[in-house]
Amino acid sequence: MDEATLFTLLKTIGLPVAYHHFTSPPSPPYIVYLVDNGEGRGSDERNEIKQTGYIVELYTAKKDLASQAKIETLFDERGIDYTFYETFLESEGLYQGAYHIESTTKIRRN
Repeated sequence: MDEATLFTLLKTIGLPVAYHHFTSPPSPPYIVYLVDNGEGRGSDERNEIKQTGYIVELYTAKKDLASQAKIETLFDERGIDYTFYETFLESEGLYQGAYHIESTTKIRRN
């Protein structure tokens, strides 16, 4: 999955979505996603596989199980494995739920 596909999928949830940050954050809940890491692998001095990690962050004013369920259902329905952790950001007064996902893509060669 590439970044554009992830953005399109996240938009189907119905919450505001931005890459990395909003210049003016909307009222919670909202989603921010970013690239966590990337790696090319292959053989014979050619990359054949691209692996990219993403972090999808859900920001809420209170514990929001309904918004979490929307994200998790989206990932589950599409077979996207994830790990989840959450924290409370005292300085922002917001809960942050973070999903780490990995995507592997075969690179096409002509």
